[in-house]
Amino acid sequence: MKTIQSGIVIAILLLTLTVKAQYVLKEADTQFELFNYNKAVELYQKAYHKKKTLHAVQRLAASYRLMDNYSEAEKWYEVAAVMPESPAENTLYYAKALQSNSKFAEARTAYQKYISLKPEVSTAQQQVWLTSCDSAQYWIKNPVPVTLVNEKGLNSSGSDWAAVTYQQGVVFTSDRNFTGSTKGVKSKPFLKFDGSTKLPDPASYGWTGNEYLRLYEKTGLNDSLKVFALNAETNYHIGAASFTADGQTVYFTLTRIPKKIIRQKGAPGTINLEIYSSSKDASGNWGKPVPFKYNKVNEWSVGDPAISADGGQLYFVSTMPGGKGGTDIYSVRKNADGSWADAVNVTAVNTDGNERNPFAADDGYFYFSSDGLIGMGGLDIYKAKLTSAGLNKPVNMGYPVNSPQDDFAFNQSLKGTGYMASNRPGGTGNDDIYSFTTQTIMYFKLEGTVYDRKTNQPVGGAVVTLTKQGGGNLTAVTTSLGTFKFNLDQAADYTLKGEKANYSSDVVRVTTVNLNSSSTLVQDLFLETIVLNKPVRIENIYYDFDKSNIRPDAARELDKLVSTMKTNETIGVELSSYTDSRGPDVYNLWLSQKRANSAVQYIISRGIDQSRITGHGYGETQLLNRCANGVKCTEAMHQLNRRTTFKVVSQ
Repeated sequence: MKTIQSGIVIAILLLTLTVKAQYVLKEADTQFELFNYNKAVELYQKAYHKKKTLHAVQRLAASYRLMDNYSEAEKWYEVAAVMPESPAENTLYYAKALQSNSKFAEARTAYQKYISLKPEVSTAQQQVWLTSCDSAQYWIKNPVPVTLVNEKGLNSSGSDWAAVTYQQGVVFTSDRNFTGSTKGVKSKPFLKFDGSTKLPDPASYGWTGNEYLRLYEKTGLNDSLKVFALNAETNYHIGAASFTADGQTVYFTLTRIPKKIIRQKGAPGTINLEIYSSSKDASGNWGKPVPFKYNKVNEWSVGDPAISADGGQLYFVSTMPGGKGGTDIYSVRKNADGSWADAVNVTAVNTDGNERNPFAADDGYFYFSSDGLIGMGGLDIYKAKLTSAGLNKPVNMGYPVNSPQDDFAFNQSLKGTGYMASNRPGGTGNDDIYSFTTQTIMYFKLEGTVYDRKTNQPVGGAVVTLTKQGGGNLTAVTTSLGTFKFNLDQAADYTLKGEKANYSSDVVRVTTVNLNSSSTLVQDLFLETIVLNKPVRIENIYYDFDKSNIRPDAARELDKLVSTMKTNETIGVELSSYTDSRGPDVYNLWLSQKRANSAVQYIISRGIDQSRITGHGYGETQLLNRCANGVKCTEAMHQLNRRTTFKVVSQ
């Protein structure tokens, strides 16, 4: 009987725990669907600890991801990805979280795992993911000359971003807990999403737990912060301001709850963004906001407005139908009568991902953020040259402008200075405002062709390696026309090497040091077909007088032979050293042998098996001209006889 009673008690307890777990999970789902992720994470954690379900853990991971908490997102996606029946998307999000946490090698492995689970993923998308992991490490080792400063006087514990210069100060967007003056700001009472209850102002935004976004203004370093006096008449989000050059008109993004949705009960789902503009009246006050032509709040979002200096063209982002991805960048011209023309998708920069924060600067470049191009992780900042034919291919701005986290809202006030935002580690809050100062950022390209030295015909399929002094290396394979291309960094020295099986390698130096304007450098490479027992002269092998040690300049030339032997792993090489006729014959024979031995030992030290390389010194026994003992010759004629050659003796 006692056993039966105990069993009943245990069953009741288990049932109670199950019911409680189900209740907590249901409440967590409600908060998640209301975008109250800050509250949802607490409830999902409770639900998971009561019962470890896939639903709870992947929703917990998603909540952290949507709040940009990458360390927690990584932790929970790692758990979710290996649970039974876990969808492949959890592995993808796990890879993205690893990348955002600078774990590039692990992220690459996770991306490869996702690709194996989803082989239908396009080759282009696979390349973006995998190349991004490799490129991020290269960019970190090779930073661009930009100084970033965290603007602590503007930043808070919340999100601060989209800073733009206005008059003598700065206007920016923030969700901070603000207790200062809101004088001059008109707003409507805040309504719950179900339209049932008016709440006191301020009210918090459930997605982050912070206040709704507002525009703030700060004039001077020691001036107090104030809410920007814009009569937007909403207590929901207001942000991302863009001013005309004369400061008389401002374009901005806001959210409002349409009356149709207010009348509904329950959560309305996603509230779309809208763009409005406001102009100053004769008294200098901002007038009533004017809705943008392409607002369609019940169907799509428009936001991130960026007006051109002359006020004649507006760039913005939207989720309207017909785009390439999540949010696309559009451009629209203003007609002579003040109306807006047809919006045009800026296809040159849009991807399958999300593009944000367009900005056309006065330096002739178009700046924007994207998570759909090769980048370091999250949103990266890119630039594309504005030309009469349109926009050139976007270029990643590199590190430290970009980081493995989100980097966005680039705005350049004067050439080489401005503001951007990032949620990288080390900031004051979530998103922080950074000012940047650049040396004149120049962009260099290297183009060339690999030729057969004898026939002067292009060599396709050759491997070309670009190695930066003190940094990493990049590799390309030549096209059928023998061509290759690389991007070069500013003020950097490089070694460029070309190699292919059955050819000797060619190595040259390339530099952007002392170049003061962006340009394309041209450097061709010449490979020589390996012929058995044909001597090949190694250029510029110099020795100090009466010495046999390998000097640094000689080592660079011997490295070409090392490269050739590594590319052609079966060849055996004889290296020969010669002197001129000056000095005793016996001594010259001894010295040339010692020099040959030094060269052989250097090559062996670079990883070549000693069975593949031999060295012979021939002294003055094989002169190339008439400069024998007792014959008067110039120094240049003697130099011709002092040489080092190699020949392939076995294949």
